[in-house]
Amino acid sequence: MPIFEYLCRPCNRIFSFLSLSSRVEASPACPRCGATDLTRVPSSFAVATPSKTKANPAGSQHEAGPDDAAMSRMEAEVMQMADSMDEKDAEDPRVMARMMRRLAEVSGEKVTPAMNEMFRRLEAGEDPDTLEEELGPQLEAEMGEGGMGDDEGGGGMPTRDDGLYSM
Repeated sequence: MPIFEYLCRPCNRIFSFLSLSSRVEASPACPRCGATDLTRVPSSFAVATPSKTKANPAGSQHEAGPDDAAMSRMEAEVMQMADSMDEKDAEDPRVMARMMRRLAEVSGEKVTPAMNEMFRRLEAGEDPDTLEEELGPQLEAEMGEGGMGDDEGGGGMPTRDDGLYSM
């Protein structure tokens, strides 16, 4: 039975839902606030498939939706990056910057001036911890974060709920 993950924007939390079917027709409601416009997000262990169509229960085909296509592109990009890296690459700030820049591009995430400065300096080989210390507050301000891990919306990185809910 597959587990699907959905982001509730009002809560800024990612929830995991257990499905009795491998296909999901509708998004679940948020178990915390009841919002019904949750967005499906890629799981950290998801694998992209090359198929551009999906079968419905009657066996006919329909085109994958725009969210499915974007998610597949992102998953494929992450898999390609993981395949092309070795252990020493994981410690190289230049490689980190290229990966972060590429993920922002593929996901459509807006690159703020502070993020661009961070990427530029990482690409020059500067220490990531020093840059985070120096540019972190500016990055948070540009992204509207009230702080990392803020679970009341806030626009920062979403937190993960550790529950498993039925769809």
